[in-house]
Amino acid sequence: MGVNLPSLYAQYIEELTYGHVVENEQGFASYVFVDNGCYIKDIYIKPEFRKQGAASSISAIIENIAKQRDCKYLLGSVVPSAKGSTTSLKVLLAYGFKLESASNDFVLFKKEL
Repeated sequence: MGVNLPSLYAQYIEELTYGHVVENEQGFASYVFVDNGCYIKDIYIKPEFRKQGAASSISAIIENIAKQRDCKYLLGSVVPSAKGSTTSLKVLLAYGFKLESASNDFVLFKKEL
């Protein structure tokens, strides 16, 4: 499971938002650096690779990048009204994130590094 060359989507994210994307054949995640941390904005895993640790593998790559940049924490979020939000919540908690804050239709989680 190697990291592929950046897709057009990854190039778009990097140009438009100064964000970054980790991609492989199983899925992708986008992230940005904020203050002393790294916010994982989106993770998408192809359905056939879900519940096999693919999201954790991509998150671990981002976590290593964040540590190399001396980040102190990771952030992740869940929008409760979004499709699959319960699964997203379970993934964040299983990966060691803790509840940071919540408002309206947005829940923020934090993982100390």
